[in-house]
Amino acid sequence: DGVKFDDGKATPDDVAVVVRGPEGSKVGVVVERDGKKIDYILTREPIKITSVRSYMGGDKPGVDGKVGVVRIKNFSGTTADTVKEQLEDLKKKGAKNIVLDLRGNPGGLLPGGVDTASLFLETNKPVVFVADKNGVVDAQSTFKDGIDLETPLVILVDRNTASAAEVMTAALQENKRALVAGEQSFGKGIVQTIRQLEEGKNGGVAVTIARYETPEHHNINKQGITVDVKTNVDCEKTDALACL
Repeated sequence: DGVKFDDGKATPDDVAVVVRGPEGSKVGVVVERDGKKIDYILTREPIKITSVRSYMGGDKPGVDGKVGVVRIKNFSGTTADTVKEQLEDLKKKGAKNIVLDLRGNPGGLLPGGVDTASLFLETNKPVVFVADKNGVVDAQSTFKDGIDLETPLVILVDRNTASAAEVMTAALQENKRALVAGEQSFGKGIVQTIRQLEEGKNGGVAVTIARYETPEHHNINKQGITVDVKTNVDCEKTDALACL
């Protein structure tokens, strides 16, 4: 559609809005590399990725019991179920504390973030409010107790943690269920759609149709989530405890 993403501010979510489409349809993508523009014609197909993995982080000085880590790369419709399975496995291995590593998580599907947050919250807890331009609010809350309401929980975020990942982080932080460590998150709390320009003209316009608000009605967009504890975020993705 002639939409450009060359300002360094676009997230994967922004690009996905444009390139997603019906399975089997085609989309043209132009990539600039080493000063040269390369044209690709891509056929859309379902993408299966492993967005969740877990591992035992061992013992941490000053922490009572072993620490299990769940790294979530992005959110999809199956993320919550996978996180649930990983949590159960970590507990069988002796984990008494859990770290959710959301570093570099650009978001993904909002329901995936909401459902994952719900695993750790009691019933009737607010998770996110989605407000449109008219102020009409869609309040999303938990409708049953989650599977883990007591295990000590830390969420590790960085400047690239965005969108649905920020929604989940804020839900657990503001419901006093988790401590957030790392650095200020990205700050993408809006819902956008791409509208084409007049017929026959290339290009489109990104239109904001709604915004996310946290359980305490804070606006995430361009502000991000303020961490409870500032820590280093540059440790290896396979050793989140080194950042804490």
